[in-house]
Amino acid sequence: MTPPLVLVAHGTRSARGVEMIAALAEALSAKVPRVHVSFVDVLGPSPSETLRDLGGEAAVVVPAFLASGYHVHTDVQREVEGFDVAVTRAMGPDPVLARVQHRRLREAGWRPGDAVVLAAAGSSDKRALADVRRAASMLADRVGSRVHIGYVATGEPRVADVVEKLRESGQRRVFVASYLLAHGLFQGRLHQAGADGVGEPLGVHPDVVDLVAERYRAGARELARARV
Repeated sequence: MTPPLVLVAHGTRSARGVEMIAALAEALSAKVPRVHVSFVDVLGPSPSETLRDLGGEAAVVVPAFLASGYHVHTDVQREVEGFDVAVTRAMGPDPVLARVQHRRLREAGWRPGDAVVLAAAGSSDKRALADVRRAASMLADRVGSRVHIGYVATGEPRVADVVEKLRESGQRRVFVASYLLAHGLFQGRLHQAGADGVGEPLGVHPDVVDLVAERYRAGARELARARV
């Protein structure tokens, strides 16, 4: 039997953020037979509760995170312990996400030559920060120039400070590339950073849906190999 997909998100008090995860799961249901959503913080059900409800059935767990920090390496691993699962790579970083960010920037009015700041939520985990740097490098390959990094919640420098320094250095136009999944408090802060434009969150873009579906298929193959 084809294993179900358990999509694991962080959890948020933002209604729009919850709606986005639900919309992502709905879009995935057209590509994956069964999709379940769980959260590691703020909301429920937890991954372990979801897996328990599956009655011991093997499943593919896809972390819906843009960088692999504490939640991916610790929370998710703790939640799936003792269950028959394949845990895939997190969603990001990935060249697919950089491509979507590039499109979001163009939609916001960015043009070649304009400065770009990749805005991430931030983390105290060095592994997650390394992933953000990789994401910035991937986006730089798309825009053809250096991409600066700013954080909106945890870590330094803050997005607004990076925008200000770019202005002081002579950059006439500065745009923020959102490295966030959904609208909410963090995305709202980006519009207060003083940039000329802000890209929309990654959201339920078809390429994002395809990326998660590919993560799922890789996990399903891993489960199948384990049974040979």
